Amino acid sequence: MKINITGKNIELTDGLKSAVDDKLSKLDKYFHKDTVANVTMSVEKERQKVEVTVPLKGHIIRAEQVSNDMYVSIDLVEEVIERQLKKYRSKLVTKKQTAGFFNEEFADVDEDEDDDKINIIKTKRFGIKPMYPEDACVQMELLGHDFFVFMNAETDEVNVVYKRNGNTYGLIEPEF
Repeated sequence: MKINITGKNIELTDGLKSAVDDKLSKLDKYFHKDTVANVTMSVEKERQKVEVTVPLKGHIIRAEQVSNDMYVSIDLVEEVIERQLKKYRSKLVTKKQTAGFFNEEFADVDEDEDDDKINIIKTKRFGIKPMYPEDACVQMELLGHDFFVFMNAETDEVNVVYKRNGNTYGLIEPEF
């Protein structure tokens, strides 16, 4: 696996690069050797953040971890990526999809772990009324939720607002 490392508000020392290479080299057993992993390391005040993105054919494996120590963040992000890969593999095996971007040994392993199976335990239905995104944010706050689905009064499309870090909000709009 090839690793591209970039830094924001941080000097990428040889020690940090080596730590990323050491940790992410554990993931080599999962991917073909021409797979590219993009690593972004950033510092914001006391937050040491590591983001790893591995674009695959039709999918993206991505993880982000924040801590007070960059080396801890690197350790945590590697564990998250590995968990995601195991879940993704079991999905591929279950659906009998092609796993051409994975290493053959990894893709061929059968796993009987039901822990990774996705179980939808509740379905909720509700009426969607037209409102503006700002009103949807207020409604979301009143309900105490992290996201809110609504009909955008400006576009007549179903949108989602969600809470982001730093008391900000995001808006998800469909793209056709």
